Amino acid sequence: MPILVMKFGGTSVANLERIENAAKKVQKEVERGYDVIVIVSAMSGETNKLVGYVEGTSKLYDAREYDAVVASGENVTAGLMALRLQEMGVPARSWQGWQVPINTTSAHGSARFMSIPCENIDAKFAEGFKVAVVAGFQGISAEGRITTLGRGGSDTTAVAFAAAFDAERCDIYTDVDGVYTTDPRVSDKARKLEKIAFEEMLELASLGAKVLQTRSVELAMRFKVRLRVLSSFEETDETSGTLVCDEEEIMESKVVSGVAFSRDEAKITLFTIEDRPGVASAIFGPLADAGVNVDMIVQNISEKNYDDAHPGAVTDMTFSCPTNQVERAKKAMEDAKAKGLIAYDELIVDTDVAKVSVVGIGMRSHTGVAAKMFNTLARDNINIKVISTSEIKISVLIDRKYMELAVQALHDAFELDKA
Repeated sequence: MPILVMKFGGTSVANLERIENAAKKVQKEVERGYDVIVIVSAMSGETNKLVGYVEGTSKLYDAREYDAVVASGENVTAGLMALRLQEMGVPARSWQGWQVPINTTSAHGSARFMSIPCENIDAKFAEGFKVAVVAGFQGISAEGRITTLGRGGSDTTAVAFAAAFDAERCDIYTDVDGVYTTDPRVSDKARKLEKIAFEEMLELASLGAKVLQTRSVELAMRFKVRLRVLSSFEETDETSGTLVCDEEEIMESKVVSGVAFSRDEAKITLFTIEDRPGVASAIFGPLADAGVNVDMIVQNISEKNYDDAHPGAVTDMTFSCPTNQVERAKKAMEDAKAKGLIAYDELIVDTDVAKVSVVGIGMRSHTGVAAKMFNTLARDNINIKVISTSEIKISVLIDRKYMELAVQALHDAFELDKA
């Protein structure tokens, strides 16, 4: 039988009623002739509750025990989903990560897949079982300990199973009915996309779109797993949702496919640093060691200073990072300065900024996208603080108060409301 992977997020299995609703969708796919692997998240809010229990017990907790506790949320959902399917007459059983087994690295809390053997589940399908309900977000290390993959890990689990079992498709059921040109809560002109390329989805996910976890899209692109994003709360058919697929499956795409944004950005500037070989390494090495996720980087044009304080060439360095990593970044820079690795006059943090990006594979073959973006922002008197580009993306850092205006203006300028 062809295999289909179906993943249900926390809101889709938040209570028994929603688990039953999800089970009915699984039953329909079984009736269409599929053997189905269902990947489930913990019930909505359950993981946060379990994390709270751990942190309330031990501030400096053992990461191995943290994983043992936090992984239990998915185990409960998997068992309940299997029971509901059995009640509906569908042959199903639940699988925890160690039973498959889902082999991972030993990095507790952020483990990565090593292998997913197919033999055990294939044997059950051969016995007549139609559905394998697998607990997402978890695996087992070489030492035999339960591991977890980090937040959003159930998406990655689903894609990994689709790749391992050569599934026809991987359907991600969530609380939205697809991927939109931008967040519908910001622009009422946002349009649901029928198809989007892996590269575009990867950029959108990394730039703030919350529909899919970034690692899951990376894995899908690597193994050419066709993903479909669709709603758990609507009647669906073969044409529902948004298909995330290879660029070759999209006949003709717009120059820009979507506008993404992120509110949780901060801009950090180091003033008057030496302009010499190795200074960038001296700055960004300590930031990397401190686990700071640096995004946009700008080095100003050097100026010659011949006063007593600055006898040589100096420059300023600006970079952006998530707001929750600002204190870590400041400490890394202060420590580097104290050790004599770098010297700067002042460190300024601006947390009142937002990142807005336009994304589209059509940028590769079209000119003028940057000019159009900058002209649009200029017309609305929105000042650009930092710019970064890639082959299919242009991102700008602006004052946070202008974020929604910028998103709406760019959405209109690139006519994303039109198919």
